[in-house]
Amino acid sequence: MGTELHELLRSLRVWDPEVTDLPAFDPAAAPAEPLPLFTAWFAEAVAAGEREPHTMTLATADEEGRPDARIVMLHGADPEGWAFATHATSRKGHHLTTRPYAALTFYWPLLGRQVRLRGPVTVAPDTEAQADLHARSTGALASALTGRQSEVLGSVEELARASREAWERAEREPEAEAPTWTLYRLRPDEVEFFQGDPRRRHVRLTYRRQTESWTRELLWP
Repeated sequence: MGTELHELLRSLRVWDPEVTDLPAFDPAAAPAEPLPLFTAWFAEAVAAGEREPHTMTLATADEEGRPDARIVMLHGADPEGWAFATHATSRKGHHLTTRPYAALTFYWPLLGRQVRLRGPVTVAPDTEAQADLHARSTGALASALTGRQSEVLGSVEELARASREAWERAEREPEAEAPTWTLYRLRPDEVEFFQGDPRRRHVRLTYRRQTESWTRELLWP
């Protein structure tokens, strides 16, 4: 089994020029703040055909400092921070209550790009969380109403019953509230833009927040 996996890994190629066209990135032309550059890169990821450019890895730590990571969806980005949502009672919700600091990573392989952020996380007002939830799909509301995220599940049949009831309620009450649904914002202290290069001369531009502005630095790949 190990040999089979090793051979499969060896057969893969990163940023194969036959299927990947890596764009150029001139860090000297980058804006003074990270949000405009993120917005531009995000739009380019969409235009390039990335299937889910709004998905990102969220990394948190528990009360003992043990890390955890999972894929979540970006709900927005503005000067207040990068927004995502989950149940406050979920594992990541508990982590953020104990240690309100996290990291986010976006990866857009068609462009050979990553964006990495880390910083403190705050909780948005409940009215914003519910408005954000109700602006999404019926399925998203049904999932939120199902609740009990990260709890032990007895069987797939139990999930099917709870989900069916939640879907029926979401369709019947499109403004129903999910009490534990929480909107979080990560306000980054640091943002890194990584542009891959086929010759491995990757460009890494890091923004670090100062009191009133940002400083920019290049990092060795």
